[in-house]
Amino acid sequence: MGYYEYKGQLPTFSQMDTSFNSPAWLKQAVFYQIYPQSFHDANGDGIGDIPGIIKKLDYLQWLGINAVWINPCFVSPFRDAGYDVADYYRIAPRYGTNQDLYRLCREAHRRQIKVCLDLVVGHTSIDHPWFKASCRSSRNKYSDRYIWTSSAISDTDVPLSFVRGYSERDGSFVANCFYFQPALNYGFAKPSAEQPWQQSVDASGPLETRKELIKIMDYWLSHGADGFRVDMAFSLVKMDPGHEETIKLWQDIGQKIRVLYPDMALIAEWGNPEESIAAGFDIDFILPFGVGGYTDLMLNEKSFFRRYNGGSLRDFLKCYLKQAAKAKGKGLISIPSANHDIKRPCADGRTIRDLKVIFTFLLTWPGVPFIYYGDEIGMRYIPGLPSKEGGYARTGSRTPMQWQDEPNAGFSTADKDRLYLPLDPRRNRSTVEKQICDPGSLLNHVRKLIALRRRSPALQAEGTLIPLQVENNDRHFAFSRQSANERFLIVLNPSAEPSQVRINGIKPDNLAPQICHGIQAYVEGDDIRVKLDGISFGIFKL
Repeated sequence: MGYYEYKGQLPTFSQMDTSFNSPAWLKQAVFYQIYPQSFHDANGDGIGDIPGIIKKLDYLQWLGINAVWINPCFVSPFRDAGYDVADYYRIAPRYGTNQDLYRLCREAHRRQIKVCLDLVVGHTSIDHPWFKASCRSSRNKYSDRYIWTSSAISDTDVPLSFVRGYSERDGSFVANCFYFQPALNYGFAKPSAEQPWQQSVDASGPLETRKELIKIMDYWLSHGADGFRVDMAFSLVKMDPGHEETIKLWQDIGQKIRVLYPDMALIAEWGNPEESIAAGFDIDFILPFGVGGYTDLMLNEKSFFRRYNGGSLRDFLKCYLKQAAKAKGKGLISIPSANHDIKRPCADGRTIRDLKVIFTFLLTWPGVPFIYYGDEIGMRYIPGLPSKEGGYARTGSRTPMQWQDEPNAGFSTADKDRLYLPLDPRRNRSTVEKQICDPGSLLNHVRKLIALRRRSPALQAEGTLIPLQVENNDRHFAFSRQSANERFLIVLNPSAEPSQVRINGIKPDNLAPQICHGIQAYVEGDDIRVKLDGISFGIFKL
């Protein structure tokens, strides 16, 4: 077997910069995404709830989590799992009460865990009182809260989704996603003089919507929330090439709300860090949409993290480094393990060993890690489930958390047929209870990685990243992470094929293994020689 040489010729990326504007706590943050209806059911009705989350805070603290993102928990008809809000100021009764949410924030803070809520600001439910008022034929204060055309019959060639003939109002409304999600009115970047229903961003209707958004944020921040993940943050101003007006809108909102809450975090679902960080967000995600990169990493048949016939990391790396350079010193980038909209990493035949390689990458990479609930124990994506609350193909990533080896996996005491979604039917399904007791489990691997990250500045959000050359063997990857006082080398082989590499010019002071499996490394002068088993990983302190 020949040796492949890494020469470290790819660009260096460092987010260490004194102009970093985001809250200091984000630099060490490890987030955990909670889909509340599937996390833990405290009252036995088959649906997860806020008291259930509170009961599991000790688990999150044990794991090393210090921030959570909770999917929408406001009043909703739940045609789209809460992304169709009917009251921004009240917790949905199926999850509990406002007081339960306030208590969750207090209990989380007692454990040094921050709480970020999911904020759906681009649209509401058709059941929202604002929208019902806007449907009336007579003018009222909510007539311009949503985007309506001037006629329900006339055609328009604007590339937006319109719902016709819905109400007594003579007009069609713009829907953002499903028909029951009418778009809130933040104006048009360049309203057409021939279409008078297209309002400018500084018209009274869009300005009132903007004021209401600030009011909503202020309400929940004043009751203990630490920030927001903003759904479809890029979508607010319509017909907005380059999202220029949407960026200005968020800059304005951010400046106003941070005067009151300077330590709050704003997390964008945007998929384009160059734009979202410029808009004032602290974090954006690498996702399957937007600038892309996530699919090349995780999801397609030729993605890098495939045991057989996997692809190169080049496309992902090219995209990531470009975005990281734009965000440098201004904000952070997250690569999530998964989320409620995409397949879990434990899909398409991946094993626990494969997942250990993936988590070694995710928890040693720059930016802010986001772990989707259950990914830390290797919960499966379950194909073929009937759609639930607008989930469709996404439903298989939303099944109940698997806590224990008992009926309903410890998720709920309800009868099986009352559960929010069916559980993984396998008898040997993974659970927290089993994996806590197994030192070699994925859960304990993730816990060790989080602990190493939290005590090592070089592995945190702002540590320097140096990708080491991958041209000679695309099926493994090495990179270093550095801070002022420490250096780490991370080597990954997601392929089933073993290989050997020489890493040149690193000049290690030592080569102390931290968390390794299937890797042997030796110092040879100024170089390091590494022998990798198939599906292996190693973290070394240099």
